Amino acid sequence: MSTEILSLAERHHIIIDAIKKEGKVNVLDLCNDLNVSSVTIRKDLKLLETKNLLFRTHGGATLSNPYTTDRHVNEKETIKAGEKTEIGLLAASLIEPDDCIIIGSGTTVQFLARSINPTGKLTVITAALNVATELNQHPDIEILVLGGILRKSSSSGTGLYAEKMLENFSCSKLYLGVDGIDLEFGISTTHVMEAQLNRKMIDAAQKTIVLTDSSKFGKRGFGRICGLEEVDQIITDKGISEHSLEKLKGMGIEVTIV
Repeated sequence: MSTEILSLAERHHIIIDAIKKEGKVNVLDLCNDLNVSSVTIRKDLKLLETKNLLFRTHGGATLSNPYTTDRHVNEKETIKAGEKTEIGLLAASLIEPDDCIIIGSGTTVQFLARSINPTGKLTVITAALNVATELNQHPDIEILVLGGILRKSSSSGTGLYAEKMLENFSCSKLYLGVDGIDLEFGISTTHVMEAQLNRKMIDAAQKTIVLTDSSKFGKRGFGRICGLEEVDQIITDKGISEHSLEKLKGMGIEVTIV
């Protein structure tokens, strides 16, 4: 702990350097590093936020806005399409002959569906219409579509009927798309009913594999799906920060980078 008394400008310079390096900062860590109170740090963060230099969060701050907004799948499909293609290809390679899997909703899992070329029979459970449409061209894939209230922005069913159907199945893998991954908050989506259905999907699968491009890290959606301790594997691209990668591996999560 430093005993040097720093000026306001010096503290702000250190905070900005730290957040540019790590992507986020923690109030308690800054208190220890700068030898000031949490009240002082929170005032510093508030002032820096008014200058549009960071975004405050619970217990700290991040470099980018941590709260994600809902967008239609047709819009999201064009974002990071190259990365999503590679993620989808790698995820598809994990499917085994005569497998039974669950695929969630979103555009990244749609790229997975495009990459699937099954060996033997494959059974897929999904609530996503775009995923079901992609898979429908394969005669060796049996598709079970979960019914419910259609969430138009994701073209996916949600609600009690879909959740009840999942209680009757047990699958080897769940491939899950998310709107946000936060090291403290966990994985999330912008829709609370979809988050609830995703939790039921996790219960019905032996292994949960999250497919996400690196832009989702440090983001939070309105509906929390689960904590990271319930995730077995994450497939993402090389844009993931070293800080996030180290933290995830420290939690025992297998991280695969395409």
